[in-house]
Amino acid sequence: MSFESKWKNYQRIIESTSKGHLSANEFQQKMKARRARNNVYTKSSGHKNPSVGSPFSTKANSFGKSNIYFEGLNEADQEVLDSFELQAELNPAAFEGDVMIPEIRERLLEIVDDFIDGIDFKMDVEDITLTGSLANYNWSKYSDFDLHILVDYAAIDADQDLVKRFFQDIKAIWNIRHNIFLKGYEVEVYVQDSGEKHISTGVYSVQNDEWDIKPEKEETARFPIDQPNIEKKADDIAFQIDRAEKLLKDDKLTDALDAIDRLKQKVRNLRKTGLSKEDGVYSVENLAFKTLRRSGDLERLSTLKNKAYDKSMSITQ
Repeated sequence: MSFESKWKNYQRIIESTSKGHLSANEFQQKMKARRARNNVYTKSSGHKNPSVGSPFSTKANSFGKSNIYFEGLNEADQEVLDSFELQAELNPAAFEGDVMIPEIRERLLEIVDDFIDGIDFKMDVEDITLTGSLANYNWSKYSDFDLHILVDYAAIDADQDLVKRFFQDIKAIWNIRHNIFLKGYEVEVYVQDSGEKHISTGVYSVQNDEWDIKPEKEETARFPIDQPNIEKKADDIAFQIDRAEKLLKDDKLTDALDAIDRLKQKVRNLRKTGLSKEDGVYSVENLAFKTLRRSGDLERLSTLKNKAYDKSMSITQ
């Protein structure tokens, strides 16, 4: 990004606050209060008012190095971060030991049959799989049944991007119309290209009732959960969503739409970068993405995009 672009972005941030300073933003006020509690910027012998004297008597510590860094987190924030910790066993709502519960498997297959019945053409299903945290040891109350129907996109049409968009639309309509829960966990249906590379460390074939990729708890434990950096990345994007909301509220529609589009791309890049790393699904970037999803910030961003578009297209007078 050029210096001119960075400067314009900074100007937008300044203009989006009511007092012309970042500290007026609600998120910055929260961070300021947390820093004051943790006392990581000033020492007790220093002057907190720069007009009186030097604010530091010794070198100040940087934010995030305090041993009580998480003191300011509310229970909901900490609960989201804690949800990434490993469990002692696979989810007992879905598995008996390492085999899927027959009742759950049969119901998932029924759901797939109903989903396929709603598609106007025949397609060869190569496999039906369960992936994600419910097929691994990092499940939590935020988990859902990520049910993937594997088909060969190229066998349907040479334009595989068109096929992908078609199935994305079908999936979106299905998930909007249906709200199915099994043992308290929501079912999400996807149609995946069978040629797509597996990223998950746990993949269970619901169709064949066996593991395609069996998760290993020891392998999962190789990648510790870096809570401070996860929170830092998630908080940065949450702050930018706050700023986009403020722009929309102030009727700065062009700036709001621009900020929202850049944020959505940033979120996509965040997960893509994380999944490309050695630690993959356990990377800081991917877990920051999941933090934003579990906290409701990604849904807030999507809703904001729709609101901004509707507002930009409306005529009030």
